[in-house]
Amino acid sequence: MTVEGLTKQFGALTAVDGIDMSIRRGQVHGFLGPNGSGKTTAIRMMCGLMQASRGNISVLGMPVPEQAAIVRRHVGYMTQRFSLYEDMTVRENMRFLCQVHGMKRQRRRERISEVLEQFNLEPLTHQRVGPMSGGQKRRIALAAAVLTQPELLILDEPTSEVDPNTRREMWEHFFNLAQQGTTLLVSTHLMDEAERCHHLTIMNQGRIVADGAVMALKQSLPNQVLEVKGGEVTPMVPVLAALDSVSHVSQVGIALRVLSTKNSARHDILEVLPSGMSVEPVAASIEDVFVQATSEGRRA
Repeated sequence: MTVEGLTKQFGALTAVDGIDMSIRRGQVHGFLGPNGSGKTTAIRMMCGLMQASRGNISVLGMPVPEQAAIVRRHVGYMTQRFSLYEDMTVRENMRFLCQVHGMKRQRRRERISEVLEQFNLEPLTHQRVGPMSGGQKRRIALAAAVLTQPELLILDEPTSEVDPNTRREMWEHFFNLAQQGTTLLVSTHLMDEAERCHHLTIMNQGRIVADGAVMALKQSLPNQVLEVKGGEVTPMVPVLAALDSVSHVSQVGIALRVLSTKNSARHDILEVLPSGMSVEPVAASIEDVFVQATSEGRRA
C-alpha cells in the first residue's frame, strides 16, 4: 500500500493533512496517534469507505477510490467498534459474510470451519454473539476479517476489551498471518503492542510526526532519556518539569522517566535532586518516541 499527499477536510477542519505512507507486503505496520489524530479517518480512506479531499492511494497496486470495489475483495477490515450482528450466532454471522462475498457453498463450509478452529471459536459456534464477552467478540471479529483470506488486513484497535492472555494470542495470529504473506496495518494506543510491530507510523493533529522501523525510531530519538531513582520521587516531578533542559517527566513505579532536550540535562537534574537520589541514562522506549513526537506536533 502506498499513500501520497492524503488529505481529508471537513469544512474548515483538516482531519488528515497531506500524509505519505508506504507499507510493505508481509509486514505488521503499526499506526499510532492520540485520540483525534486522524488515524481512523485515514484508515477509512485507505479502505475506500471515505472519499479523500486530495491525494493518491494505491492498495495492492490498484488506485482507490477508482477501483475501491475490487480492492475491498482483497482487504479485511476489523473496525474499532464491534460490527457483526449480535442477534445471530457465530456461524450465522460467518455464513452471512461469506454469502456477501459470493463464496461458493462448499468453499464457504470449509472456510468457516477453518477460521472457527484457527481462532478457538468452535465451542461458541451456535451461541448468539450479543451476550459474549468483549474478548470473545474481538476474536470473532478477527475471524470474520480473515474469512476471505485477504492480502491486506486493516485492524483498528483490535485488542481493545481483551485480557492480556487473549491479547498475546491475537498477536500470535497477526504474526502467523504476516508469515503467510498477509500485510497488516494495526492501529493501536498500546505502547507494548507498538513495540511488537515491524514498522511504525505515528500521527498527530492529522500529520505524520514519526515513521520508521521500531529499533531505528528508538535509536534516533534526539533526546537523552534519563531515569531518576532513590527516595520519594513524586514531589520531584514538578521540579524537574520546570527545568529548561527537560521536555517531559513521568513516574514509573518508584522511578521517574525524564526526556531531556539538552546535553546538560543530567547535570541540571543533579543540581536540584536531594541527596540519596540518582540520575542515569536509560535506553529509549517506543513510549518515549511517541511522547516526544506528539509533543513536537503540538508545538508545531
